Amino acid sequence: MPGMNTSPKSVWFDDDNMSVALADGRVLSVPLTWFPRLLDANPEQRARVELSRSGLHWDALDEDISVAGLRAGKADMTRQVNAA
Repeated sequence: MPGMNTSPKSVWFDDDNMSVALADGRVLSVPLTWFPRLLDANPEQRARVELSRSGLHWDALDEDISVAGLRAGKADMTRQVNAA
């Protein structure tokens, strides 16, 4: 079905954001602050991403991000940033 392929095709970073290009042509961009492991990682570590049908995986960083979660606007729920 057209528009139903939400597999990630590429991922890239700038100083503040992660962007993911999807197979259906959309690009999702989210703040790196949503994912502290990626925020703290260096560019070489970020570049070692594995793409699957449903998301992104960084083995060395122990980080998994689903496309469904990105589309829903969900940040990393494993630890809170600036918790009081």
